Amino acid sequence: MNTSNMNAAPRALEGRVALVTGGARGIGRAIGLHLADLGAAVGVLDLKKELAEEAVAELASKGQKGMAFGGNVAERDTLMDATAALKKAFGRFDILVSNAMWVRYGPIAELTPEMVRRMVGTGFESVIWGIQAAEAHMGEGGSVINIASAAAFLGLPRGLTYAGVKAGVLGLTRAAAVDLGPRGIRVNAICPGFTATEGVMVNVTPEMVQKRLARTPMNRVGVPEDVARVAGFLASDASGFVSGEYIKVDGGATFAHL
Repeated sequence: MNTSNMNAAPRALEGRVALVTGGARGIGRAIGLHLADLGAAVGVLDLKKELAEEAVAELASKGQKGMAFGGNVAERDTLMDATAALKKAFGRFDILVSNAMWVRYGPIAELTPEMVRRMVGTGFESVIWGIQAAEAHMGEGGSVINIASAAAFLGLPRGLTYAGVKAGVLGLTRAAAVDLGPRGIRVNAICPGFTATEGVMVNVTPEMVQKRLARTPMNRVGVPEDVARVAGFLASDASGFVSGEYIKVDGGATFAHL
């Protein structure tokens, strides 16, 4: 989907520099494309650098600026090095979207230490390192956007670790907003509901989709661009006095009694 008309201020991020983790596919890629359409130079960080390079090539094909990074976001140096490289290349660093996540669902008895460590490392520890990198490299007007989930508010079947990680991301968001606020850096979270990404749709049946629709007041499935629009708002000056908040992007499903 073309994101160029998704915001009332089409160049709201002109001259700013962003990094999106897990930015090669799905929600992360949609966010990166949208931030670029709003004028930002976008760093794309993914575990597989070749996938990040594909995303940056798409930006370049539209005359937009980007840089590709490969690395494991669970490792502190990955975030610190990428943000430092962006600041060196463009002279500033303004926006961080911590989107990367690795997910496995299953019964509690089937959780393994390896699964838990990878989910916590990718989805929780990486947010800490991103906040640390923002403190080190952002100036006044910076914006940190953490991708949580509607699962942070729900008892998610077979999703013990995932729901816990995403609830933890909200705690990190609130605490970081307090610590970084005096620096003029805002920290907020987005909580997507069921969103039709490639990774999600290959793991659901038509019956599961219909069940989700029946519980969603807006009667449609979310798409990555729904989340990207909210990220554009939180990255821009339009949300200049918004910090420590979360925005659910779920069509009203989380608290609907349907």
